[in-house]
Amino acid sequence: MSTPAAGIPLRQLLMSLGEPLVELQAAPAGLDVPVRDVAILDPEDPATAAPGELVLAIGARGRAALPALRAAGRARAAAVAVKLDAPGQADALREAATEAGVALLSVRRETRWEHLDALARAVISGPDAPESPEHNAGDLFSLAQTTAVLTGGIVSIEDTSSRVLAYSRSADSDEVDDLRRLSILGWQGPEPYLSKLREWGIFQHLRSSDSVIPVEPHPELGLRRRLAIGIRAGAQPLGTIWVQEGSQPLAPQAEQALVGAARVAAGQLVRRRREVSADVRLTQTLLTGLLEGSTGPQSLATHLGLQPHRPATVLAYAAPGTDPGRAEVTGLISVHTAARHRGAVLAPIDGRIYVLLPDLPANLATSTVRDWAQEVVDAARDHLAVELRAAIGSTVGGLSEVPASRAQADRILDAMGRGGVVPEVAALIDVQAEVLVSEVLALLQERPALRDPRLSALTAYDVRHGTRLAESVRAWLDALGEVRVAAQALHIHPNTLRYRVRRAEQLTGIDLAQPQQRLLAMLQLRLPNEEGGPRSGA
Repeated sequence: MSTPAAGIPLRQLLMSLGEPLVELQAAPAGLDVPVRDVAILDPEDPATAAPGELVLAIGARGRAALPALRAAGRARAAAVAVKLDAPGQADALREAATEAGVALLSVRRETRWEHLDALARAVISGPDAPESPEHNAGDLFSLAQTTAVLTGGIVSIEDTSSRVLAYSRSADSDEVDDLRRLSILGWQGPEPYLSKLREWGIFQHLRSSDSVIPVEPHPELGLRRRLAIGIRAGAQPLGTIWVQEGSQPLAPQAEQALVGAARVAAGQLVRRRREVSADVRLTQTLLTGLLEGSTGPQSLATHLGLQPHRPATVLAYAAPGTDPGRAEVTGLISVHTAARHRGAVLAPIDGRIYVLLPDLPANLATSTVRDWAQEVVDAARDHLAVELRAAIGSTVGGLSEVPASRAQADRILDAMGRGGVVPEVAALIDVQAEVLVSEVLALLQERPALRDPRLSALTAYDVRHGTRLAESVRAWLDALGEVRVAAQALHIHPNTLRYRVRRAEQLTGIDLAQPQQRLLAMLQLRLPNEEGGPRSGA
């Protein structure tokens, strides 16, 4: 066993290893538990562990890992990793892990234990283990201050959207010009100044070149002289560094110092992007597990700082005929939802995009959530030419009930996908009848034994002879027997409709005067033609 390292949070280990190798099943003590070492537990050895260890339960599949879990809990180990033979085994192991107070990780069956062991040890003790975003932010501020000392100027580091990421301290506020002052106060360059920089070609140069560009002073605009350089990773722009001249001229080596600062900043920003990406993946993994009911609520609540017993609801989006998981659709949903609810989190699952709205006010109206979803649907149509549909799940009392909210949203989207007159955005109360009828039709579609063979024969007759008897019967039933209304909908003469209904009864032996047969016909004739003919239309 290696010498124990100082350790990293379990959260960081999960972010580094990622879902391809392990999946979090339970974290009763949260995700900030320190992981200090890796221990391999052979099935022939006594079940032992040490504080802070990640225990790899080799050879102990499924319930055979229960002794390892209990021993790890007694020893205050950080986590136990185990392979599962069947999905159902996770429930018993999660319960045992929760009782023991130790995190449970499931390892994919194809993963080699020696590979996982080597990776985990490298993450825990290796020099390239990722640092926290907060530490990166501190590095950027330190870099800004160091650059200010080397250049003799006042430094700010910005991203590609001119948002201020870090800046140097200035002892004399009189040295700071308007652009610098307004940028720091608003954490972003003010648009009138940014438009001038675009007009002068400054931004174009920074995006396309690695060299320092001077910006001459403009007293009439309140701008002092400054130097700027783009921060790049290869051809990819990451941001800019600006050095404003104060009461004294910039140092002779200012440009050289700025080139070095840009290279250091590039490494820090690349690392930050990777960490943010890993954190997003971990959030989506935890949310997916919660929505599917395979992971309890505490892991996501701890990771995001949520209140697990406050109201929550699930929004589900789908785009018929379009991949709703593509980046621009996901990004649009994420941005619009975050603008309305700070704690919203998103995960694409099986062609749908789910948004969890946690920590909701107890008095938040469904109509308000409907308006939020409608904004997203309208924006997708206007900006991406994508026709989204949105379903609002039930508002539940806490995160543990989120799977029920997701299930309700899925029922609504399923009904939307089967056709019918439904709105773009709906809660169950809006489309109760449509959802229930849709689910009955789905049952009839899946189970032919529940259908009346005489109606199936009628649709088959239409296919063979090119007639429209089934369609006419359905139109007559939908019009509640009003011949003129049904005939007008089909653009035929009322007598033609009467003949077709009688002919359908004669061919099949169905008596449409009987309420039960009328009811079944109204439902079954909404199914796709079983013989491959055209749909009757929903």
